[in-house]
Amino acid sequence: MSSRPGTVSGDDALIRVEVPASVAAGKVRVEVEGRDVTASFRPFGSDALMGVVKELSKGSNTLTARAEGAGAGQLTLNNHPITGPVFAGPHEQPFVCDTAAFKTVTGDTLGQPVDKDCSVDTRVDYMYRTTAGTFVPLPGQDDRPADLATTTTSVGKKVPYIVRVETGTINRGIYETAVLYDPASGTPDPLQREQGWNGRLVYGFGGGCNGGWYVQGRNTVGIMNDTYLSKGYGVASSTLNVFGNNCNDLLAAETMSMVKERFVETYGDPAFTIGNGCSGGSYQTHQIADNYPGLLDGILSGCSFPDVGFGTIQTLSDAQLLNHYFTQVAPDAFTKDQQRAVSGFGKWESIGSLARASGRIDPTVFCPAQLPVAQRYDPGTNPGGARCDVYSHSVNVYGEVPESGKARRPLDNTGIQYGLDALNKGTIDMDQFIDLNRRIGGLDDDAKPAAARTVADLKAVRTAYRTGRMLNGGGGLADVPIIDYRDYTDDAAAGDMHMRFHSFSTRARLDKANGTHANQVMLTRSSGHGFTLAGMLSDMDQWLTGIKGDAGDDAPIEKIVRYQPQGLTDACWTRGIGAKKIAEPQVEGIDNTACNTLYPVWTSPRMVAGADVANDIVKCRKRPVVRSDYRVPPTENQFADLQSVFRDGVCDWLTPGAGQQGLAGTWLSFDQE
Repeated sequence: MSSRPGTVSGDDALIRVEVPASVAAGKVRVEVEGRDVTASFRPFGSDALMGVVKELSKGSNTLTARAEGAGAGQLTLNNHPITGPVFAGPHEQPFVCDTAAFKTVTGDTLGQPVDKDCSVDTRVDYMYRTTAGTFVPLPGQDDRPADLATTTTSVGKKVPYIVRVETGTINRGIYETAVLYDPASGTPDPLQREQGWNGRLVYGFGGGCNGGWYVQGRNTVGIMNDTYLSKGYGVASSTLNVFGNNCNDLLAAETMSMVKERFVETYGDPAFTIGNGCSGGSYQTHQIADNYPGLLDGILSGCSFPDVGFGTIQTLSDAQLLNHYFTQVAPDAFTKDQQRAVSGFGKWESIGSLARASGRIDPTVFCPAQLPVAQRYDPGTNPGGARCDVYSHSVNVYGEVPESGKARRPLDNTGIQYGLDALNKGTIDMDQFIDLNRRIGGLDDDAKPAAARTVADLKAVRTAYRTGRMLNGGGGLADVPIIDYRDYTDDAAAGDMHMRFHSFSTRARLDKANGTHANQVMLTRSSGHGFTLAGMLSDMDQWLTGIKGDAGDDAPIEKIVRYQPQGLTDACWTRGIGAKKIAEPQVEGIDNTACNTLYPVWTSPRMVAGADVANDIVKCRKRPVVRSDYRVPPTENQFADLQSVFRDGVCDWLTPGAGQQGLAGTWLSFDQE
């Protein structure tokens, strides 16, 4: 009940034994590899026993339940260390412990770790909500301060607003869980829910990416959230589910799986689990739901991108190349308006902003402060040092290039006709277009500008598609309700990478994989005026409650459509205080709808070059240069130049990319032992 049988961790598991009606529960004997563990079980309902089996051995453990005259049932568990790994592959090294810097909910630190895996002893703290609206430590478990608030949960239980907070280490990350819990009830029992918990779990995912490697992390997304706790939701998060500490969706999935397992063994199996995260948190909600189905039942995906490795990085790397061309190669060749048109962005400032953010693929730019300088990669003085980039952090998936020892890289810009739409709209001329594409170049294996275009490692490209590093949408995500919510920032004065078209990228991938995006609702507002977290949480709860309560055989998508709350539809809100809701289908465009007039859906450099909004082609297939590509007819000399620039052809965006393929499956393991 606490995990899949093959992904058990921490030497224990919550087990349910279904008992035939003809057999008395007291006659059942349960063993683990011949060791009697029957005493760990109690009747659960009318036809089952349940209990936490402890002291499992590392590796394979066979559980056997038998009763005289009723045969036997067996289940094999594969138990992994609480320090991991389980399925994400070997632990990254070096790794800096942060327990001494991590602040608990009481303001204490966790002290020094007790081993090389950054472990600490698990601690439990009790906090309470005051009538003034703050969380403070409960003086003692028997104390009930005069300013202790009460709250009524989503299932109608009125309880003292006391929160049990557990903090510890799992998979080398620091985790926190929080549940409304009266300490007078004693130790939590997974078979007997305490009335403060409403039987649902919200798992929090944090943003970032820059510096998200080689460290344990000093913060979770935060678990003392009144919106959740006041309604009785359990809350959980880990430092390795904050992308500013760990920019790797695979390790994030593994960590979430292990932390949820711990939660279930402590409090019981939730009716459903909702994931919520913005930016780097949205990567995790999408990819965990798609690649490791069952961990998340519904997701709130804010300021979203489909994935980090492609939805984000392809746009950032293109911005880096454009910025280098516009500022270093041909600084006076394009006006700002022309530069913006080539980028596709709504603001010229976003070119430089996104170029700076592309440092996450440069192994020397975004090393975390905790990582000693002497351990960091330097091409001249320390070529064997820790490389601080997304690809090196995902080496368990992509593997290494044998000749260099560097991670294989699924990054490519060969054949891309940068600025094509700007040319065809008459914003730039043919000579500008030719020079841009002749000299824009690519990135070398340290992500520094180079004269030649970037050529992807085809093995890495195929791996990205097969393993879900490129979000597919047709795995578990197809059966998960999604609320995609966004505060519009395309028009931010300093530029911003959280562009609205990314929501449509996810929608397009759902359509490609499943023929529908009926499980995704898109909400857009400005400056916090419009939808609320409480409202989205209530809607998602209603949605999932309906789905989970339907035991019929209809397809999951049919149930998703059937139980979608009536008022929960695609919408945007007008700007400013007193924002009004505009309920209309959300589509791409600049001013073609009321919402797009308020919040234009700008594009990206690759979309200007002809790619579609799905943004799911890593390396395009090529076709010859043809005159019909250009609404401004090139001269003979210009066409000869184009053929020279694109001697291997230009992108054929109407055909699948090189190596593009479906998922190899879900719950993939990268264990290399």
